[in-house]
Amino acid sequence: MEKLRPSDPARIGGHRLLGRLGAGGMGVVYLGRTDAGTLAAIKVILPEYAADDDFRTRFRREAEAARRVDSPWAVPVTGADTEGERPWLATAFVPGPALSEAVARCGPLPPRAVRVLGRLL
Repeated sequence: MEKLRPSDPARIGGHRLLGRLGAGGMGVVYLGRTDAGTLAAIKVILPEYAADDDFRTRFRREAEAARRVDSPWAVPVTGADTEGERPWLATAFVPGPALSEAVARCGPLPPRAVRVLGRLL
């Protein structure tokens, strides 16, 4: 986890931000903590995408679809604001290596294991 940068917000939607978990072309994922002490991974969309109505529509659909997933194998959505100035989506935080790190260290899962996991979702 990286430290927060001076340009990062201190809070998002009731979460106090603790650090950066990662960043990509469309946004930043932060580690946050609710006032109740629950950890969450919070995906915050970059301003240039937040200003794009088509992108917002896709992000809204993504959040709605993620909320409908009910599986012990999927991380639940704990909150979202798809209409605010900086749209965000929060999920429960699951500690552990990033998928890219796990694949780099252990190699990809065998195709059969991927199919089994896919059926469980």
